[in-house]
Amino acid sequence: MPLDALSDELDPYSAQVMQAFDRVGPAVVHVMAFGKDGRPAGQGSGVIFTPDGYVLTNSHVVAGATRLQASLTDGQSFDAALIGDDPATDIAVLRLSGTGLPHAELGVSAALRVGQLVVAIGNPLGFTCTVTAGIVSALGRTLRTRAGGLLDSVIQTDAPLNPGNSGGPLVSGAGRVVGINTAMIGPAQGICFAIGIDTAIWVATRLMRDGQVHRSRLGLSAQTVPITTRVRRFHGLDQATGVMVSDLVADDPGKRAGLQMGDVLVSFDGTPVTGVDDLHRALTQERAGVEVPIRFLRRTELLTLLVTPRET
Repeated sequence: MPLDALSDELDPYSAQVMQAFDRVGPAVVHVMAFGKDGRPAGQGSGVIFTPDGYVLTNSHVVAGATRLQASLTDGQSFDAALIGDDPATDIAVLRLSGTGLPHAELGVSAALRVGQLVVAIGNPLGFTCTVTAGIVSALGRTLRTRAGGLLDSVIQTDAPLNPGNSGGPLVSGAGRVVGINTAMIGPAQGICFAIGIDTAIWVATRLMRDGQVHRSRLGLSAQTVPITTRVRRFHGLDQATGVMVSDLVADDPGKRAGLQMGDVLVSFDGTPVTGVDDLHRALTQERAGVEVPIRFLRRTELLTLLVTPRET
């Protein structure tokens, strides 16, 4: 029976979950990683996001693999080539050998709201194309990656994840991919994390172009926060949000320049930064070793410092 006909008989929640699965499920793949001895070395999930077979998954799913294989929900299996991976954001891009493949529509993670319905699709413990549902529990979380770095602007959700879900899509009720599932807190109940699709797309574009991501760093972790209307009006700021420094690495550029925890960055080299993704985009390889001004709010005072990003 078509989904439209079923929707009349289902509650709105069920209809949205089914819509998300129907639209994205066919594009979800089961990723198998094989080691040097030819034996399985790990598994995870991924999602095809272009018609010519490019796949988003997690860097930790494919780390150390000598051969990769991806299987679709309809049983088709393909060899997969690693286009590139970025341990700093735990994102990797694969390319399947097939053509005319189903692919998912990508959404915008910056538009997510706390409390919004989300659906996780993946292959937990090898159970193909499993669907779980929940809500966006929080936005702007900071998560330490397996590579040891800090990943900013992470989505927290209570859609249950298990080993094997890594790399699979987090999907909105409208059926668009808004995140790439990456981690869970094992002993906890319903604390899971996904990399926002805005970050994933930015990384994937560079991996597809260069095979790696070239960047510079300030040595801080941060999160997107609102700026009060009173402060915005007082300083003539057009932006409603900025980037709050939540931690600083000793002897790294941000700390040496004089930034403090709690400072809210509003511009980098004259360009407004309204969120963590803006800051990531600004910290290109070309910025390394070049002194640039940053404007930031320290409580209600608007200040400027010069900072010299370091190459990663």
